[in-house]
Amino acid sequence: MSDKKFTTTSGIEIKDLYTTAKPLTETPGQFPFTRGIQKDMYRGRLWTMRQYAGFSTAEESNKRYHYLLAQGTMGLSVAFDLPTQIGYDSDHDMAEGEVGKVGVAIDSLKDIEILFDGIELKKITTSMTINATASILLAMYIALAKKQGADLKEISGTIQNDILKEYAARGTYIYPPKPSMRIITDIFEYCSKEVPKWNTISISGYHIREAGSTAVQELAFTLANGKAYLNAALEKGLDINVFAKRLSFFFNCHNNFFEEIAKFRAARRMWAHITKSLGATDEKAMMLRFHTQTGGSTLTAQQPLNNVIRVANQAMAAVLGGTQSLHTNGYDEALSLPTEAAAKIALRTQQVIAFESGVTDTVDPLAGSFFVETLTDEIEAAAQAYIEKIDAMGGSVNAIENGYIQQEIASSAYQYQKEIESAERIIVGVNKFTQETEGITDVLNIDESIRTIQTEKLIKLKTERNNEAVKLALTALSSAAKTNENLMPYILTAVEEYATLGEIADCMRNVFGEY
Repeated sequence: MSDKKFTTTSGIEIKDLYTTAKPLTETPGQFPFTRGIQKDMYRGRLWTMRQYAGFSTAEESNKRYHYLLAQGTMGLSVAFDLPTQIGYDSDHDMAEGEVGKVGVAIDSLKDIEILFDGIELKKITTSMTINATASILLAMYIALAKKQGADLKEISGTIQNDILKEYAARGTYIYPPKPSMRIITDIFEYCSKEVPKWNTISISGYHIREAGSTAVQELAFTLANGKAYLNAALEKGLDINVFAKRLSFFFNCHNNFFEEIAKFRAARRMWAHITKSLGATDEKAMMLRFHTQTGGSTLTAQQPLNNVIRVANQAMAAVLGGTQSLHTNGYDEALSLPTEAAAKIALRTQQVIAFESGVTDTVDPLAGSFFVETLTDEIEAAAQAYIEKIDAMGGSVNAIENGYIQQEIASSAYQYQKEIESAERIIVGVNKFTQETEGITDVLNIDESIRTIQTEKLIKLKTERNNEAVKLALTALSSAAKTNENLMPYILTAVEEYATLGEIADCMRNVFGEY
């Protein structure tokens, strides 16, 4: 036996050989769902192959969406540029240099109409990676669905709407934590009545992991944030058996194959117990449903074609872990937004796993593995210890406000980087098996003219819309923000009058302040 110590990325020691594990008595599709939330999993229905896309203008992103749908994508996932994410119109001084860069620029309902031109919202599911301005983008989507004549009770999709991880790991927040939580619970309440099939929050571990956390920290901090949202909704008087069914999760999948599979299995079990402890009695309200994206921070600019292998490895782990939805990254994303060729290979990776690998033929194929079952238990125990520490601080909001979660993530990121620089952790093509030339020259460039295009659209919009109606809608929204009224109907009215995203966000900035 080897004397060398092996550990997962979370520091859990891996033994040379596993000869026993806790007996497995669970059935897939039954509480606490360790083995999956459906009894037949992918035999009944494959995961949604959802490719994340959005860049430049709504017109350009619309072309990519039509391309992806033609290639077999089953759902759309929208990336927004930074000004859209933090509530600035494209002509704002703060938007300079960022318009259309990391996602599509959306300034008003007009842009959403162009973004989904030729796409029937009643026939697809759409995921929107948006947080601080989630209420506004959701209102725009609902407004477009109404214009298309869709039944709002039937449209489905997800908004990320997870502001706590923005304070902890990512930074695209606008308002202080308490009014931000108020907006989120307003969305929960509104959607439960008006758009009941919409997933009102995707509680995100993805960005926590991208910021440098370990797998255990990603799991612990995500579920702790989930508890905070449950408690906020309960305080508002909402029924956990109703609103918890519309919560979903968004996890990262990194390179350590078995650790990632065990993380997903532990997540389901832990969430089932958390919801039950807070009063859920309906099993569907206890199910952890999640989308997975392969690890953006694992992609290397050096030898970028190696990323095809990394993405395939991560995608396979997500499938074996029981994901409901999956996005696979393009091999060139360490260099630019993905080219069409890279996006196609990323989608084909999922299709090969689904239709050629055989891993979808039976449910939870790794169940009973001594290693996987033991690792699932160990990850759960380590994550639970974190959650208990956060609970003792008064929950996630307090733990974020006092900097605890941010410090834990930063410490792990520093440790990881040290291991790479000392070659204790091997990254192929980066600190071992390196070469001089890389061989990728075709990257997607977004030029600065996008801001000019968007600004011209805004000038035109403001001359054509009913500005008196816009003013009335914004005044009503400002007044409602000073009360306990649900803000969603007011935001929807403003959107339908073609108030801009920045105008609506500013209304709430003026009442709530900035953080």
